[in-house]
Amino acid sequence: MASKGKMLKYLLGISIAILLNHVCVVETLDFSESMDLQLSDTDEPVHHIRRRSADMNTCLVSSSVCGPNANCTNQTGIISCSCLDGFTATNLSFPASINNTCTDINECLFSPCGPNANCTNEAGSFNCSCLYGFTATNSSLPASINNTCRVPTITPASPTTQATTTQAPTTQAPTATTTQATTTQATTTQAPTPTATTTQAPTPTATTTQAPTPTTTTTTQAPTPTTTVVGMSIKIVQTFDTSLTDSNSMIYKYLSGLIETGINTIYSYKLTGYISNSTKFSGFRSGSVIVDYTISATSNNLDFTAAHTDISAFLRAQGFILADDAFARSEQKDFTTDELYPLQKLDLNCIPPDFAKGIKWIVNNKDPALDNTRYIISNNNSTLTLKNVSESDSGRYSCIIQTDTIPYIQWQNIAIKKRPNIIVGDEYRVFPCESNIVQLRCSVDAGYNIEWVLNGTVQSSGSDITVNYATQSGNCMEETFTCRLKGLSQLLPYSYSWSRVTVKTSAENYDCKNTELGLGKKNEETKGICRSGFKGTITYRCDSPDWTPVQDNCVLDVIDELKNRVEALIVEEIPGFMANLSSATVQNNVNITQSAATVQAIVFILFTIANFSQTTVTVIDNPVMVNYLKTVNIIVSGNVSNTWNKLNKGNTTENTSTELLSAIEKISDRLKDEFVINETSIQLNRTTINNSFSITSTLPNSTTEIIIPQVPNVTTITIIIFSTLDNVLPNRTTNNDSRNSDVRINGDVVVVKVDNNVKLNNISFAFDITDQSLGNPQCVFWNFSLDAWDSTGCKVKPSGNKAGNITCECNHTTSFSILMSPFSDKSVLLAYITYIGVGISMASLILCLIIEIIVWKSMTRNDTSYMRHVSIVNIAVSLLIANICFIIGARVAELEQPTSVGRCSPAVFFMHFFYLALFFWMLISALLLFYRTVMVFSQMSRSTMMAIAFIVGYGAPLLIAVITVASTAGPQNYITKQFACWLNWNESRALLAFVIPALTIVAINLVVLIVVLYKMLRREVGATTQPDEKHALVVIARCVAILTPIFGLTWGFGIGTMVSREVGIHVVFTILNSLQGLFVLVFGTLLDRKVCESLREKLLLPKLSSSHTKSTSAGSSSTPKLTLFQMMRRRNVDNVSEANTSSAVTDSSDGSYALVNS
Repeated sequence: MASKGKMLKYLLGISIAILLNHVCVVETLDFSESMDLQLSDTDEPVHHIRRRSADMNTCLVSSSVCGPNANCTNQTGIISCSCLDGFTATNLSFPASINNTCTDINECLFSPCGPNANCTNEAGSFNCSCLYGFTATNSSLPASINNTCRVPTITPASPTTQATTTQAPTTQAPTATTTQATTTQATTTQAPTPTATTTQAPTPTATTTQAPTPTTTTTTQAPTPTTTVVGMSIKIVQTFDTSLTDSNSMIYKYLSGLIETGINTIYSYKLTGYISNSTKFSGFRSGSVIVDYTISATSNNLDFTAAHTDISAFLRAQGFILADDAFARSEQKDFTTDELYPLQKLDLNCIPPDFAKGIKWIVNNKDPALDNTRYIISNNNSTLTLKNVSESDSGRYSCIIQTDTIPYIQWQNIAIKKRPNIIVGDEYRVFPCESNIVQLRCSVDAGYNIEWVLNGTVQSSGSDITVNYATQSGNCMEETFTCRLKGLSQLLPYSYSWSRVTVKTSAENYDCKNTELGLGKKNEETKGICRSGFKGTITYRCDSPDWTPVQDNCVLDVIDELKNRVEALIVEEIPGFMANLSSATVQNNVNITQSAATVQAIVFILFTIANFSQTTVTVIDNPVMVNYLKTVNIIVSGNVSNTWNKLNKGNTTENTSTELLSAIEKISDRLKDEFVINETSIQLNRTTINNSFSITSTLPNSTTEIIIPQVPNVTTITIIIFSTLDNVLPNRTTNNDSRNSDVRINGDVVVVKVDNNVKLNNISFAFDITDQSLGNPQCVFWNFSLDAWDSTGCKVKPSGNKAGNITCECNHTTSFSILMSPFSDKSVLLAYITYIGVGISMASLILCLIIEIIVWKSMTRNDTSYMRHVSIVNIAVSLLIANICFIIGARVAELEQPTSVGRCSPAVFFMHFFYLALFFWMLISALLLFYRTVMVFSQMSRSTMMAIAFIVGYGAPLLIAVITVASTAGPQNYITKQFACWLNWNESRALLAFVIPALTIVAINLVVLIVVLYKMLRREVGATTQPDEKHALVVIARCVAILTPIFGLTWGFGIGTMVSREVGIHVVFTILNSLQGLFVLVFGTLLDRKVCESLREKLLLPKLSSSHTKSTSAGSSSTPKLTLFQMMRRRNVDNVSEANTSSAVTDSSDGSYALVNS
């Protein structure tokens, strides 16, 4: 027999719906206004609001507006969706809608049919049918929870029993009590009672015996069963949500109602001894999510097996994941009632019940048995001992008692008091030895009281106390005062419970004097106590005649108290704690913003909360994040910039600002739901996206825009925009220090966090430029590993920039901003010098090559001259090509910042190669000079010298350039990422591949030059050297002597530009570098008088052809004048053959002519 289960529908479907009702309200659309969809996450129904000018019954227009299995109700401008009976929203956290359709409730999970029955679930309802051999109590009605199935009663065959009445003797009774009992074949006599009671049980036939009612009766009443309250808990494997601590939050109401109703229903039918409707929800605890509740039962020994099996199935059907040992009897115990202080010994005793099978301790979700250095566990595991407690030992202590059924957990949250900080200032002070009153102050953390003691006598007491001590003239002495905790004598053995001050009176002269700080000499430092309302110390320096404060470490009292509490915080206390912090910060705004130590203390609190949310895997809800950002908004406001400058410049506190940024990033990872938070300088948007997404800042004076072109799948993203963090964060990049930084944060700071670490590519940021005078934009993110701004993965988009705006593109998510320099390397002055100088240089090189072509034949008649001119030509060609590449690279860098790897790398490779070739050909010239002046008797053919020259001149530079590319191109560190197209210095030090070879060649050339000059001065050169060769050697020596220092000095300044931003260094380098071609032309070609003479002859040849012919025919008989080297040779060479001399003169006739005329 089956029927629809309407009763359970009301018990579960309707009752849960009433408890957890959420109405989706949709107003009509006003096309004249914005079409943005606003979501409000409150405890009231969630509203999706759209406006329109006239009402339309949307339920009639579209019957599917609420989805299947739902009712649609239209009011004026509003529709509401509700599930049909027997159905519930797919996601119970949100109201029914077309996107959150209604699904069937499986009522059979709640055992709605009672014992001995089958339950069959149907869409929107269920059917109950009795098992075989059973029938409904009332056969005319279908089986249900109120008409249970039982064994049918068998009616015997026809015998009839006559009713026999036996009358007992009677006395007069005031009333007659008639009890009628019917049975099949027996007569029942009912004992008399003073009240009339009739009990009737139906049978086929009955025999009735009437008993007389006596005058007096005795009443026997069954004993009332004892009621026991049992504490229970369920552990759900789910991230703890801070909104579970707020009984008014939507999720709290939903989960508590759902769990309480389900447990009560299932216990009612599956737990023997359970008192119906006695389940009382207590609350949620962290440690995943622990649900605490109590039940009432008639016994303390309950068998939960069947009931918990059904509850597990019910909760899993709702989408919950249960722990392996999810159910436990749970009771909060007082293992200790003492106030606990650091360094004390702590003994916790767990008293097991008689049914205990074993005991195990858990401390803050960890097994203390694994740490025998701090914990001692007794042999029977009932006692846990901590040797020396500290603040970090605060937390939940659980004694898990194993039983035959479910674990029995006794637990207590234990808080260890923070170690008190007793502040007395300097512990040794000197006062003048004269009649005077000096003051000694003592201060302690909130929650403690202190007292001054001198020679065992209490002088004064309180929480911030001053004792006045009278010094006497001429009575110079020392006294020791002790400031100790009041009323905590048990802590006297611990040094943290007291502080001492030794007071000395002296007649010595001092530079500074103060009734509290005492005496001091110039530049001495001492510490004093902060003014009332603050905790901490102030460091003073003696600046005659007064003590001058130099460092203020005073923290506002209320913030100091919160700082002391935060380290012992438990998850459930986070919402209330953050509300207190936010309130205290707002109320004390002025005092906080003027105190660097207070700001630092608040950052410590925020950082601790963020870390705590990470380590305890806690979800942060909207109210907590509102209070968090409200606090941040106060300490990063524009009027706190001076305070942050102090913090960033201090050696011990320069990480305060980055700790703040880290805290914001960490807590952003723990957010849930979608919401928007707006403060005066902070905007947070948390939303779910499934395609492209863009958002524009609504903060004052900010239009920063973030564009995400595509996401791989549906994901939730958190974007936080800060308009004042540029005054907070340091400017240091990966290659500089914040105190010597030459860049500035020149825009908003944007934090982008994506749930589940979904990778996003090509996120675009359009930043407003704060200071229009700055240049060289860099798109950067804060690299916590390097503790600096880093541009890896970010670049400036050249096409997206416009006046007052910089567009960046990054391929990862974190904290982003832009850095810009207070000056531009591409200033007008440097640009003019560079382009004019390079133009002159290139023209000079081209002219040099043209001259070499013209005079080549006449100037290359011997090996030395030949090699000299080969070197000059290759130097000119290398420098010319390098300059061309330089112009290309400069143009690329001008168009794109950061520099484009694809466009810059080829230019950098060829610049590197040809600049190295320039130096290596300078080396060839020096080696040729060395070879011809030192190794005079060595003979090497021209072809051999050419082969060596080209291998060294081009082979070595090519090898170095290729190795540099191969070793740095992989990590994208081959070229600089900003300012210019050149070898990288900051990340890979690739620039060393040019600097080291170039400077090495400069050094070798200088050594060669010194050796050659030494040889020449000793007159060891020239005996076997022909005049042409001697001339070539002189020119080579001059080139090496002049060009080597110039080139070396040029690139010395080049290195300077990589490590310094001094404009003077850039100007000198630019001048020297851009005029290198001119130096080659002048010192390599034009100062060679033979070249000039040959060039003059070639250019005048058409006019002087006849005279040139006569001059040539008579040239052999003329007597040439002697050059300096020829005279030196005649005076110093004695063993040279006449044949050799004649040959030399004959071979050098043209060269002698040139030398004579020079």
